[in-house]
Amino acid sequence: MTRSSTQTSDTKAALEEGAALSPRYDANGLITAVVTDSRDNAVLMLAHMNAEALRLTIETGIAHYWSRSRQSLWKKGETSGNVQMVDEIRIDCDQDAVLLKVRVGGLDATCHTGRRSCFYRKVVTGDGAPRLETDSAPLFDPATVYTGN
Repeated sequence: MTRSSTQTSDTKAALEEGAALSPRYDANGLITAVVTDSRDNAVLMLAHMNAEALRLTIETGIAHYWSRSRQSLWKKGETSGNVQMVDEIRIDCDQDAVLLKVRVGGLDATCHTGRRSCFYRKVVTGDGAPRLETDSAPLFDPATVYTGN
């Protein structure tokens, strides 16, 4: 084995098996974050974090993300009151995605549409083209909560 392949192997082993947190951010400086409810493991949302968002999440125990549309850091629930308190943070094998297990405060709604989960529609097939079917109602009216957005 050559020195460079040994170094690559050592680096891969350290990344996959080591104790050092070494997030691998993409070209935009972001890492994907999957968010689940720590009580029932329901998938609540998918978001992105930059280094500052991950650092703040670890330090405060409250989920922070990077908004790609607003190009800014945001503390989840700051406007709605549905703050995500982090019970556990996991990172995948090659450290390019994180999993947050959270408890949601307020009305237990994560989605900006007022629903518990951002995954409130399923793809239905059969008669013609695939279509979306909604399986949950909003828990709050977004128009009254997000008045400044």
